[in-house]
Amino acid sequence: MRVVQPEGQRGSLKWIQQAVAWCPELLQPPGLPAITWLSPLRQDGFAEYRDAAFLERLGLTHLSGSLKDFWPKGGPQWDALGLTSRGPVLVEAKAHLREFFSPGTMASAASRARIEAAFREVQQDLGLKPRASWADVYYQYANRLAFLWWLHKQGVAAELVFVSFLNDRDIGGPESAETWHAAFAGADHVLGLPARHRLAAHVHHVMPDVRQIEMRFHGGTPQAGSV
Repeated sequence: MRVVQPEGQRGSLKWIQQAVAWCPELLQPPGLPAITWLSPLRQDGFAEYRDAAFLERLGLTHLSGSLKDFWPKGGPQWDALGLTSRGPVLVEAKAHLREFFSPGTMASAASRARIEAAFREVQQDLGLKPRASWADVYYQYANRLAFLWWLHKQGVAAELVFVSFLNDRDIGGPESAETWHAAFAGADHVLGLPARHRLAAHVHHVMPDVRQIEMRFHGGTPQAGSV
């Protein structure tokens, strides 16, 4: 599904759109090749992608059938998508902690059963011992990790980037990176994720300061290829 979005006026929707357009270097994890951003782009209606549409956007349409076997319709809607010379980049963006503490899945009983089966497959393959159901706590964080796992199982060298914005004072966002680090550490503890696991090298955290984005937005020009 391709989901056209309004131009963001606040929160992570605003900042991820502006960062991609005006200062994509703030979204670049150290150690990764340069990212070419495929969404959200103004000329594409700031669209976000999910289900088979996100695979199509990344040039992975051949995996659509396998995705249907893995996850029910209505999977993660990616805040941004990109490509490097090594493979695809999936992005989840947040601007305040309330977004991070997501509720459990609201899927139907049948879809929930499939989601829980997918989570068990991930947990067993990675040797994890969660302290709570991934379907009930930190669900959004968990399903993003599950999709990263699934792509690697398909032979796709995907990278997952969590973008945690700093100093969004309009919505009371964190002012320090330590706050975000503590939130992720707490989630990892509950989900049974050790500091090192087989996918850890493919999970990245960047924490752009929205004040830098504002400065570029109000006084600069968009980066080539990012608008």
